Amino acid sequence: MGQIAIKVTARSAKPGIGCWRTGADGREELEVRVAEAPADGAANAAVVKSLASALGLSRSEVTIVSGHSSRHKRVGVPFEHEEVRRRIGA
Repeated sequence: MGQIAIKVTARSAKPGIGCWRTGADGREELEVRVAEAPADGAANAAVVKSLASALGLSRSEVTIVSGHSSRHKRVGVPFEHEEVRRRIGA
């Protein structure tokens, strides 16, 4: 199982998967925008749903590994980083 870094923007007017960016720590992270507010896990659930849909996976195959209450998260997926980039097309 691989992991990817993401940066979440909650309450976005334009939800969806953005582009790859270099984070503050110098590592690459994927921008994910969701309309839901970051309360009661709604934004996290929307992130999982959005990523699963973009990657052609079921929601149970995408898990938030760390950063549950942060904008910067590590997400577990059943394949490596290169395959994520290929599937998202970014």
